[in-house]
Amino acid sequence: MRPGAAAPLAFSAALAALSLLPAVAGNPALRWTFLAAAAGLGVWHALLAWLRPAVRVQVALRPQHYVQACAQGSILLYWGWYWREVYDSAHLLLAQLLFAYAFDLLLSWTRRGSCTLGFGPFPVIFSINLFLWFKPDWFYFQFLLIALGFAAKDLIRWEKDGRRVHIFNPSSFPLGLFSLGLILTGATSLTWGQEIATTLNRAPQMYLFIFLVSLPGQILFGVAGMTMAAAVTMYLFGLLWFAAAGTYYFVDAYIPIAVFLGMHLLFTDPSTAPRTELGRLAFGVLYALGVIALYGLLGAYGHPRFYDKLLAVPVMNLLIQLIDRAGRSALAGRIDPAALWRGLAGRARNLGYVGAWTVAFVVMSAAGGVGDAHRGAEVTFWQRACADDLPNGCRHYAVLVSAFCNNGSGWACNEYGILLQPERRPEPADRAFRRGCDNGFEPACANLDEVGPDGPARTAPALADYEIVVRDGRRLLPPGLAPLEIYQRACEQGFADGCRHACELGDLPACDAAAAVERESRAP
Repeated sequence: MRPGAAAPLAFSAALAALSLLPAVAGNPALRWTFLAAAAGLGVWHALLAWLRPAVRVQVALRPQHYVQACAQGSILLYWGWYWREVYDSAHLLLAQLLFAYAFDLLLSWTRRGSCTLGFGPFPVIFSINLFLWFKPDWFYFQFLLIALGFAAKDLIRWEKDGRRVHIFNPSSFPLGLFSLGLILTGATSLTWGQEIATTLNRAPQMYLFIFLVSLPGQILFGVAGMTMAAAVTMYLFGLLWFAAAGTYYFVDAYIPIAVFLGMHLLFTDPSTAPRTELGRLAFGVLYALGVIALYGLLGAYGHPRFYDKLLAVPVMNLLIQLIDRAGRSALAGRIDPAALWRGLAGRARNLGYVGAWTVAFVVMSAAGGVGDAHRGAEVTFWQRACADDLPNGCRHYAVLVSAFCNNGSGWACNEYGILLQPERRPEPADRAFRRGCDNGFEPACANLDEVGPDGPARTAPALADYEIVVRDGRRLLPPGLAPLEIYQRACEQGFADGCRHACELGDLPACDAAAAVERESRAP
């Protein structure tokens, strides 16, 4: 056996060795998952070494792998600084890389009698972990997800432009399939999916960070047009929706941060995207429209909405040849951007698209389309939208107060219980009131005992509630703020009670704001 052919065994042995780490050894389910995966890979290696010992080993360091991996790794590092679960799961990320290397090498050895060493597994594993990973007790599903991705890349192929190539991106295909399975079984709680989708916003200027780290890949591989088309389409849809409905389609963004990430580092794999220039622009538009449709559909059926960005990509991968045929038609030729600037080609043309996307990003940032601040992140916006019975007003208000209730706000639990309509759904409403009461919010205790003839009791948030429900952009308030500062922030975000308290503590502008709110409430 050639020395390089021992690489799969080395990766398998390293995976087994990780079971000795305290974070792994202390969890029997996780420990046995590691050992079983390593044993399975080891048996596979032994059979190949016996049945097919002649193996070709080569090293291939492809830019599309390590450039993409650098961008994804940078995001993981930056995000992990603000959500420490990422850093705490570093051993799980390493285990996935070891498993992916061993599995990919063994699969290649089995099918072609050759092994290729490079950076290929890195962008696959990093991409998967930017969107979905299973909790430790259920981590064997993570290995199955990875195995499915690499197997689909190797086994599910078609003829494209005279070459036999894989149909699906090895990260988006298993993410889409597992997302569908989790939705159908109601097993989302086995994953960190919901937390991943929401904690990305904890890192300041994450939109800008994603934009910047993605630029090298867009310049090298010509995918900026897809990203730009997707982002602009979704932003324009958001503007139209707000003009028609008076509310935001997504809760706290024109383009949710996890969707923005998907627009840069999920559906933009050049190997599984259209080849024509017009086709790639259409691909971006279709991704945006697909996410918009899935967000509405998932919400209508009560499923977690963060799956929206994951379900569309495999279906789109199946359509790329049809999209390219349409892009090469005579009718499409009249609007084909490839006819513009014919003198620009290759890297220069990629730079042109990156320049156009940069201008679009700057304009959207200046207009509040992307960035840390958004009115939809303010609970008072949705409180008023619900009171005015605007489209999705009460639904999105419920989403926010439910999350704040989970974070420990008794006021939010009480509001959520009221939104659940105790007369129609007494049990879930009582659970919300119980949590509010346990958090020391007296109106929730009163509602738990008995809802009066005038309806459920409600009052303004307490100081401890403001610390949770008042946002600094999309993030929690900085720790250690004085009560006056907290009330001032609450006043700025539309809490009349916050204005009154700030006024009592000597903030004269807050007194004026409180008086204005009082006059407005008395107006006929």
